[in-house]
Amino acid sequence: MKRYWLTCLALLFLLLAACGGGETTTPAEEGEETTTGESSGTEATESTTPAIVRIGWGGSPDTLNPGTAVLTEAYTIFELVYDAMYQLQPDGSYTLELAESVDVSDDGLVYTYTLRDGTTFHDGEPLTASDVVFSYDLYAAQEDFPFLPIYTTYFDSVEAPDDKTVVLTLSEAIPNIESQLLYLYVLPEHVWSGLPNPSEFENTDMIGSGPFQMNDYRQNEFVTLDAVKDHYLKGPQIDGAVFQTFDNPDALVQALRTGQVDMITEMPNTAVAALRNDANVEVVSGPPLAPSVADIIFNVTEPENCPPDDGICSGHPALLDRNVRLALAHATDKQNIIDVVLLGLGVPGLTLVPDSLGVFYNDQIQDYAFDINLANQILDDAGYVDTNNDGVRETPDGRDLIFRLNWPSDSANAPRMAELLAGNWGQIGVRTEQQALDPDALTAICCPAFDFDIMLWGWGSDPDPSFLLSVMTTDEITTGTNETGYSNPEYDALFAEQAVELDKDRRIELVHQMQAIAHNDLPYIIPYYEQTVQAFRSDAFRGWLTDAGKVALEDLSSLLVIEPVNQ
Repeated sequence: MKRYWLTCLALLFLLLAACGGGETTTPAEEGEETTTGESSGTEATESTTPAIVRIGWGGSPDTLNPGTAVLTEAYTIFELVYDAMYQLQPDGSYTLELAESVDVSDDGLVYTYTLRDGTTFHDGEPLTASDVVFSYDLYAAQEDFPFLPIYTTYFDSVEAPDDKTVVLTLSEAIPNIESQLLYLYVLPEHVWSGLPNPSEFENTDMIGSGPFQMNDYRQNEFVTLDAVKDHYLKGPQIDGAVFQTFDNPDALVQALRTGQVDMITEMPNTAVAALRNDANVEVVSGPPLAPSVADIIFNVTEPENCPPDDGICSGHPALLDRNVRLALAHATDKQNIIDVVLLGLGVPGLTLVPDSLGVFYNDQIQDYAFDINLANQILDDAGYVDTNNDGVRETPDGRDLIFRLNWPSDSANAPRMAELLAGNWGQIGVRTEQQALDPDALTAICCPAFDFDIMLWGWGSDPDPSFLLSVMTTDEITTGTNETGYSNPEYDALFAEQAVELDKDRRIELVHQMQAIAHNDLPYIIPYYEQTVQAFRSDAFRGWLTDAGKVALEDLSSLLVIEPVNQ
């Protein structure tokens, strides 16, 4: 998944941001005259020079529409531009955002939120309880929205008895109301109501109520945001932010070293040592704010589960055989991938629920040991042999075990991991045809089209495991959230049970059972859980939140408090 953001002053910001990917253009390059303190004949002063933080990253929001967004970059922007009922803090706790208080009925079914006074959208219109009701009902009703409707599963009704009061009634009491409302961004009813098809709305103005507002956006180039200084909770100390997309990780690192950007959200781990030796750069590493997981995705869609409208379901039939997936698991050297790709900044993965989710992570599962001989034996016993001695095994009906292997082109780690997998899997008679794809193109072949064999990608997790658990449910095959086509009735039943289990210990037990089932069935191989590595220029802005337990310098927790060093 990913993120988005907006005014006139930001045209100057873009000149300061320059262009990072070689092909990127900004409004300043298209003929607009701007000057900076260095190029003008007069000395710039602190009162007239905008404090614009320039952030470099390798991706870009796939859309500005919160309902249809898939990529993490989009959600980064949503968090800055929109408000929700709750806000996630770096220590993993929740605080109320739009609401000043909440009352919960004794049976846990009715939540009554009292909204804060003086909240307005960026266009000046007031944000009222009606906007909250409209937004929640919209998310619940749109089947074309890939992720957000699942958070409304247990909503029975949402009502606004007055402008400041939202009454949310659930069909069943649930243990995780905060995580269910965290990403249900409140949209302006006066903008979104009456749209013939909300899933096709481009939302270019992106009117929200958050501490930053949209100025300009060009996909795969930049996002520019202006600060909302009088935000009802806390306005930023800076005047705005530019998120600049770079075509490759080396250019991203070089932009930081030369001062073209002030912070980068990602980098190849090979650059860490050199950046740590740079007197003006600080490198920060640690757990991500949103727990993340890398995955090797197998297309295991059975013919009867192929989506009737959108499904192509062209996956290699051998991947439907658990023996093949089991052999690939035993032929995957996770520790070598961590050592080579991450330079040790990660740990071997087990399940789609990452280790940073604490007690919900099932660390008692025994992983598949890296054993090339065992992997070969499994395929031999299952009847996959290399009859023509070309180094590639065949299925019993004569089809080569040659699998398409795809990954997003903005991934810094996937190309090297694909190379290592090809080497491992080649030792057991499996060949891959490798190709990086633009993230939008990868999404298109993924799901619910299932027009692939194997993909390398990943997830950013909620602070609660429910969403990632839902990714493997049968109901999500047709929505596109289920990316493997995996279907297991026992798993589905446990998912429904844990979703309404109020006893924490019992819920943890159910979540652990689900992980064990999925690990045994092998719709995924989880190669690692990665630490976040980010860096910033210490001579540009100060106040970055680096000691909060989680690392996310692009988060509001930092962007609300940083200020220029020379201020």
